[in-house]
Amino acid sequence: MPPIAVGDAIPDGILAYLDDENKPQSVSIHSLAAGKKVIIFGVPGAFTPTCSLKHVPGFIERAEELKGKGVDEIICISVNDPFVMNSWAKTFPENKHVKFLADGAAKYTNALGLELDLTEKGLGVRSRRFALLVEDLKVKVANVENAGEFTVSSAEDIIKAL
Repeated sequence: MPPIAVGDAIPDGILAYLDDENKPQSVSIHSLAAGKKVIIFGVPGAFTPTCSLKHVPGFIERAEELKGKGVDEIICISVNDPFVMNSWAKTFPENKHVKFLADGAAKYTNALGLELDLTEKGLGVRSRRFALLVEDLKVKVANVENAGEFTVSSAEDIIKAL
């Protein structure tokens, strides 16, 4: 499947998270994004160095600025289970706006055409690093990284596009 691109409608998909009582819940992407301006960014894995030290912190630090430019939701997706995503989210106590959602079986990542097979490295199927700016389910910006890179999908890159 070709990667999602500018002008495409994002597919619907179900992602998971833990509620305040640590019970697994699910949410559809369309329920979060329909009629809104949202950023969906994907990372290869929770607790991985670039993701934890650069990618996620940038969106947390710039969240107020993004909200000020009309962004309604900032969604971080990773091919991890909701328990891992919940634990990872807790390592960012300053976070007020980024939602951490789990795509444990990579179904949504596959639907976006953004899977990355890291089986040879012992990591299985993961997500390419990416950032999408979506307005009412249509992709306005699709910044997708080559494997191992972090050059076009930062919060700063999305801010420039707004």
